[in-house]
Amino acid sequence: MENRVIIIAGPTCSGKTFLSIKLAEHLGSEIISADSRQVFRFLSIGTAKPSNDELLKVKHHFIDCYNPDEVFNASIFEIESLKIINILIDQGKIPIVVGGSGLYIKALTNGIFSEPANDENYTTELKELRGKSGNEFLYNELKKVDPESASKMMPQNWKRVIRALEVLHVTGRPIWELHNEQRREVPYQFIKYALLWDRDLLYRNIESRVDKMIDEGLVDEVRSILDMGYRGEINSLNTVGYKEIISYLKKEISLDRAIELIKRNTRRFAKRQMTWFNADKDIKWIKVRTQEDLSIAADSIEKELHIN
Repeated sequence: MENRVIIIAGPTCSGKTFLSIKLAEHLGSEIISADSRQVFRFLSIGTAKPSNDELLKVKHHFIDCYNPDEVFNASIFEIESLKIINILIDQGKIPIVVGGSGLYIKALTNGIFSEPANDENYTTELKELRGKSGNEFLYNELKKVDPESASKMMPQNWKRVIRALEVLHVTGRPIWELHNEQRREVPYQFIKYALLWDRDLLYRNIESRVDKMIDEGLVDEVRSILDMGYRGEINSLNTVGYKEIISYLKKEISLDRAIELIKRNTRRFAKRQMTWFNADKDIKWIKVRTQEDLSIAADSIEKELHIN
């Protein structure tokens, strides 16, 4: 059981930070944040970064590393996190990767898939076909020529359907075959856990989290970032929690409406996260109803790993 890497995933507001810190303290390890926004400086309240006390308890990587207008993506995360994992394993530590970005976690465990270029004329044909005949027709066309890829997506996800058809058209091979071919081998055993809440309880957590963010000064945080000269259109700010407050500061909507939108958009984001993680058959789900359950989960994971 050498070279183990623990992954703690799950939707926003599910307690990933609490669980990962408990586990890291038990194991004497460090945390690698797989969060696409916590890596940016100044975006603290709106991204629910670990508190200063939590950061003092356990060393975190990829927190406050980049300015808001700098580029950070899954490919960079893959490269840089593997470097940190190597160092931690050499030190005899079990790295703990924690976050809600399914894409970042997939990049780490499977690598980034380098897709072939598309045929623009063929792409235009497919989009026109979709406009005339609809998503279901396009999906059925994919089922005829590549049933395995079709089984992994839904008709309404038409961009993925088109991409699968494009790859088959350009290369003569199904996209899943190219994915498998490019999948890299890494000398680690990734042990994946994700937190499963009853939907109503999770949504209640989201409501409380958003109210707390407002109380802690989210509006002032956003105003301060804009005052530094960062434009509201940059990728890091065009995200849930920030874009709504920016609309409020521009006097486009009221504060009450901004808060309402943040809650709604966060619920939708959590639903998308759950859809992503549900598709990962390697994940072990941990049912949670209270914070005490998170402490119990840390003990259970430790026992499961046979660590005393």
